[in-house]
Order: sequence, then structure tokens, then C-alpha cells
Amino acid sequence: MATLFQQIRSNNIKSAILVILFVIIVGLLGSVLGLYYGNMWFGVIMSTLVGAIYFFIVFNTGGSMILNMTGARPVTKKEFPHLHHTIEGLAVAAGIPTPKAYVIDDTALNAFATGKDPKHSSVTVTTGLLDKLNRQELEGVIAHEMAHIKNFDIRLMMLTTVLVGVVTLLGDFFLRSLWFGGGDNRKGHPALLILAIALAILAPIIGHLMRLAVSRQREYLADATGAALTRYPPGLSSALKKIQGDPDPLVDRANRATAHLFISTPFRKTKGKTIALFATHPPIEERISRLEKM
Repeated sequence: MATLFQQIRSNNIKSAILVILFVIIVGLLGSVLGLYYGNMWFGVIMSTLVGAIYFFIVFNTGGSMILNMTGARPVTKKEFPHLHHTIEGLAVAAGIPTPKAYVIDDTALNAFATGKDPKHSSVTVTTGLLDKLNRQELEGVIAHEMAHIKNFDIRLMMLTTVLVGVVTLLGDFFLRSLWFGGGDNRKGHPALLILAIALAILAPIIGHLMRLAVSRQREYLADATGAALTRYPPGLSSALKKIQGDPDPLVDRANRATAHLFISTPFRKTKGKTIALFATHPPIEERISRLEKM
């Protein structure tokens, strides 16, 4: 198991690699589309410009967007005093600024952290989680989310979300222009049209696979680090057992773009090798087993 400092360094390296891959994919997509429409450099410049603007806006406002998408609302210390006290205490233990507290009014048992760095972060839990977990179990879950904040997992996952969004946006733009734009001004060879369409379709898939390629070890490490923060691994393992046994795990406002942020998949349980291949989380049984061995 990697140490916390090794994981932070690993996340920083992965972030840099993702940015490089993003630039390559956007440049390739822009150059092919530019060639198809008659000017390669125009395509490269426009795709890079659109990508840069989108990246800047979403990376700096993505946390707020995710909170809005999931229906999270800010809560006061008066409304949920124990939640606030738990977050404040574990933030001190983790040595990070206190994240903002949010809740989602949903019976499912789940939670997530988001933001671009520890100074701009938040922790969100469902009301179902607050209702069903005891004090030690809630501390375990909050500590897990604190670990994601402390080791910059939130930045890495925000970055992957932004990059997938940019690539998807550019691909959709080209496919829509083909559908609505007509073909009189196109100068490309028919083979180039096939290549451009294929790239526009495959680019978002490649981007999604890049997100899945972010190691699942981040969840294992967050479990271990969270357990170390509370000094009570059974708290988190017991919480994960309750989350695993939730008869209605669907978080109504969750979607494929935000699913990877949650402590456990926010969708109804499905089985199959293909489903497991594209899963955003490691098996919860394995996570519980590792915690029980600590």
C-alpha cells in the first residue's frame, strides 16, 4: 500500500499525464476536423481555444456545478450539529482547512467530496446516511472523504471530469455540424470524412476510459487513511457493510458524470464481467476485507 505522500505525488504525476493526453487528443481531433473542412491549423486553433475556455470555466466552477447537479444543499451547524462537528474535528486531524458541509435529501446511503484543492472543498452526505449510521460509522465515512481531499484525489477526479467533458463537447460539435451543416464547402477526401467521424465518436470513449484508468487504489488508500484518522477501522468497515446492504442505493440526482465521486456507486446493483470492467469503484467486499485486516 502506497503511503499518503506517495499517493499525492502519484496523483500530481497522473494529473500532468492527463493534461498532456488531453492536449494530444484535442490537437488530433482539431487537426483532422480542420483538414476535413479545408484548413488544419484553423481546426487546431479553434479546438484548442474552445478546450482552454471550457477547461478554465469548468475547473474553477466544477465543484459548484457538481453540487447543483446532485441536488446538494448547504447546511448550518444548527441544522446538523453532529455533521459539522465531525467534519471540523476530522479536518483538524487531517491538517486541512475545514470543508463546507452539504446534504442531499435522499434515502440512499452515500457521500462524496469535491473541489479543486483542500482550500476549495466540500463534503456532501445523504440524509439517508445521517439517519442510518451511528456516530463511529459516520466518522469513518467523513474520514474517508477527508482523505480524498487531503491527498488531492478531488483535483485529479475533477480534472478527469473536465477533460472528458471537453473531448465530448468537441466530438458532439463535429457530429452536429455534419448533420446540420451540409457538405458543399468540404474539401476533404471521403477517407478523411470516415476518419473524422470515427475520431469524433471514439474520442469521448477514449476520454471516458482515461477516467476509468485512474487507479482504483485511490479508494483503498482513502479507506486506509480514513481509518487511520479515526484510529478505528471498524467504524468505516461497518458503514460500508450498511452501504452494501442498502436496499435502495440509487441516488436520484446522480449520473454517470458524478458517479465516480461517491464513496460507493450511486446506482442500483448490477452484475457481470462487462459491468465490472467499467466500474468506477473497486468491489466493496474487498474494501471491507482490507479494513478488517488493519
